[in-house]
Amino acid sequence: MKHSEEGGKHNLNMDFQCRNDIIFGESSQYRKAPVKKKILLLPGLIIFLIFCSGCGPGERDDRASENEARFKTLRDRMVRDQLVERGIADSRVISAMERVPRHKFVPADLADHAYADRQIPFGENQNLTQPYIVALMTEALQLKGDESVLEIGTGSGYQAAILATLAKKVYSIEIIEYLARLAEARLKGLGFENVEIKVGDGYRGWQSQAPFDAIIVTTAPDHIPTPLLEQLKPNGRMVIPVGKYFQELLVIIKDREGNLTEDRIIPVKFRPMQGEAEGKPR
Repeated sequence: MKHSEEGGKHNLNMDFQCRNDIIFGESSQYRKAPVKKKILLLPGLIIFLIFCSGCGPGERDDRASENEARFKTLRDRMVRDQLVERGIADSRVISAMERVPRHKFVPADLADHAYADRQIPFGENQNLTQPYIVALMTEALQLKGDESVLEIGTGSGYQAAILATLAKKVYSIEIIEYLARLAEARLKGLGFENVEIKVGDGYRGWQSQAPFDAIIVTTAPDHIPTPLLEQLKPNGRMVIPVGKYFQELLVIIKDREGNLTEDRIIPVKFRPMQGEAEGKPR
């Protein structure tokens, strides 16, 4: 999911390297020593090398475990302070936000900031949406577990990962091919097998997989795309930010007869939808 900020709230490396730098050389003292003394040095050197080579991976594993435990603590705090305290109440959404490792969806040098109440840039001039907006939009879909969901704007893949823990199948469209391929590899690497991503213009949806029980749009058109409304099932829900510069987050509900109702949730700021939405069909 890409780029948003909740109405004005902004609060804004971890690399571990175990190195054994051993300099091998031969001083003038060693050159004068008898050969048998040099040979006597070898067993100790071999033991030293075995010890060093054995400790490195274990230490890395320990540090990786410590890091994951630390990120889990940050994730729990994010859920408590940013979501529950602001009114997110759906237990399934809360569980998904607790489980999905948000720090895996941002550049490594920004991983420490992944759980902050802010956007995180991840490349191609795009941002990972702040946690509260991710949870708010997801909660508004009212997913029960057997739905087919369309996402417009794959971005880093984080929103798709949250949806994948809550729905049967997620179809996600990303207009920037590099981001689509990166998100696809990341999601598969993390074990999310129920997400399908394609490169394309999300304005026209994904007709071959329609209709959808729910649609979530994470990039802002200045009007509601008619093709998305047509691809929404009766009794389906769509969450979408609409507006040119600043937007309103809307929930659109299609009833059994196909009639539409619209609820305004909160002012938001997303990046404009690219492609046909801006008069540039792709």
